[in-house]
Amino acid sequence: MKKNLISISDLTRHEIDAIFLKTDELKSGSKKFSRALQGKSLGLIFQKPSNRTRVSFEVGIAQLGGYAIYLGPDEIQLGVREEIRDVARTLSRYLDCIVARTFSHDDVIELARHSSIPVINGLSDLTHPCQGLSDLYTVKEKMGRLKGLKIAYIGDGNNVLHSLLLGCSIMGMDISIATPKGYEPRRDILHQAFEKSKKSGARITLLHEPERAVKDSHVIYTDVWTSMGQEKERNKRLKAFKGFQIDLRLVSKARRDCLIMHCLPAHRGEEITDEVIEGRHSVVWDQAENRLHVQKAIMLKLMV
Repeated sequence: MKKNLISISDLTRHEIDAIFLKTDELKSGSKKFSRALQGKSLGLIFQKPSNRTRVSFEVGIAQLGGYAIYLGPDEIQLGVREEIRDVARTLSRYLDCIVARTFSHDDVIELARHSSIPVINGLSDLTHPCQGLSDLYTVKEKMGRLKGLKIAYIGDGNNVLHSLLLGCSIMGMDISIATPKGYEPRRDILHQAFEKSKKSGARITLLHEPERAVKDSHVIYTDVWTSMGQEKERNKRLKAFKGFQIDLRLVSKARRDCLIMHCLPAHRGEEITDEVIEGRHSVVWDQAENRLHVQKAIMLKLMV
């Protein structure tokens, strides 16, 4: 692995398989890793609020024998109180790894450029690699494989979709995407994904009709329609995404044994109904748990 994890595109299929094998070992409850990161420090630089990312990283490194230091928006103020390159160089003298959760993807890149320790992207406006890897691990855990399966993503062409798209294209999993017009994934991410799919055999389909996207799918995935930082667009987005809700009617058009996934937090009654997220197809809570195990594997790969 490279010393950083900024995007899933940084990884090869072999490296992702290695992370998943390590995740299996960690999730099995093996105690042999309980001191693997003893004395190691993890800095959490967060510009955005967090539930799963903060808790899973803090608990994860503690379970590996290390400790975390949370640095919230008022403490660091990347690029405002202090230049990012100065923050990176200073923290590299104190810490063993940085997790950055930022509004701008450029901030994560700048941190990594000037840091001498590993930097993990804990979410940016462009990608969410830890989420994408956890999602793929969950599918493999439930289905036994990735290659040859089809995932349907319904909703906004956001950072979560970008990471899922890149991950599928590397691992050979087909992905069918349905977004309203004007809310498609970024072209540069699509270009990366199509290039990687040539090697893996993954099929990528872009649509604007959810019913077509979910046909024969093994997994249906959605995310909020209005992400953090887009609150002013909420009313506009509610109108644009009408008809893109994951409800029982839409689920019935997929395979009978399909999985329902959501990265959370969920806006119940908007992008997904209560009946679906609480229903028999849902693996949302297993998906959330797997953030802990996959991120522990990532930290071991980068910090040992």
